[in-house]
Amino acid sequence: MVREFQTGDAPLFLISLKAGGLGLNLTAADYVVHLDPWWNPAIEDQASDRAHRIGQERPVTVYRLIAAGTIEEKILRLHGTKRSMADALLQEAGLFTTVNAADILRLIREGVGGGAA
Repeated sequence: MVREFQTGDAPLFLISLKAGGLGLNLTAADYVVHLDPWWNPAIEDQASDRAHRIGQERPVTVYRLIAAGTIEEKILRLHGTKRSMADALLQEAGLFTTVNAADILRLIREGVGGGAA
């Protein structure tokens, strides 16, 4: 099936995020669509990057389809927070010193968006 997709004989290839993040390179892909975000944004990034590997000659567009008012929307907001923390850690900006146990408990109680979970 992979060979058929890579050679253009199959116009569509559907896989799980796990399969996309664990070594399946699809350099014939023009589009990557994420429908169900994981808690760890790096997993999604890794799966998307599988379409950008050596051999890809065309631009790749990545879409994340998220329904409003869902837990997935909260996960997407959490991704932004996790990315900021990771960036700060890598840049030694000290963001982790501003996150304490009370902040984490509030996040769990109120949800990512600040309202009731």
